[in-house]
Amino acid sequence: MTDLNTQITKFEAVKKQRVSADDLNTMEQVTQELKAMGVGDQALKDGEQVPDFTLRNHKGEARTLAGYCKDGPVVFSFYRGGWCPYCNLELAALQRELPAIKAVGAQLVAITPEVPDESLSVSEKDALPFDILFDKGNTVAESFGLAFVLPEKLRPIYARFGIDIPASYGDDSFKLPVTATYIIKTDGSVASHFADVDHTKRLEPAKVVEALKQL
Repeated sequence: MTDLNTQITKFEAVKKQRVSADDLNTMEQVTQELKAMGVGDQALKDGEQVPDFTLRNHKGEARTLAGYCKDGPVVFSFYRGGWCPYCNLELAALQRELPAIKAVGAQLVAITPEVPDESLSVSEKDALPFDILFDKGNTVAESFGLAFVLPEKLRPIYARFGIDIPASYGDDSFKLPVTATYIIKTDGSVASHFADVDHTKRLEPAKVVEALKQL
């Protein structure tokens, strides 16, 4: 299996053939504007303490940061939703590394503002190998310094792609999480992290495993 960023590069090549030059230019322009505005600069850094939280997983079960940390290190992947192909590629790549993540005593958890998929059967939810937490209103993403509002100039482009953010998130705030991967130690502090407002940039799961081995 090719690495995550090779897969992203291949997807980018296909996207350039299917998306208009104007839309691609607008998306790149917005990314640069968000960076210039400092979006994501306030994200929690290595060594900082993560505020405790309680969220429900895809089966409706309450989960807390403290509860995860008592069982070992935790890998949190902030996931924009099933409508984001980059997020899907990353989550699939992380899942492939799940045996290695578990082998070092860690857990993988996805955090998303996307409303839980009620179309999944109980057995399908039970079969998921890691928790997917519903972060309503991006409250936890906000506490990590990762939440931002999708600029208006991108909204019609997303709509043309068939992406309905209000329907996906259950509100009309257009607030998204900066895509990020966090490794949290058992004391609730950040061991290492990767966060980038450019959602096409992702951390290789193999590097996650390497970082976990250093704990």
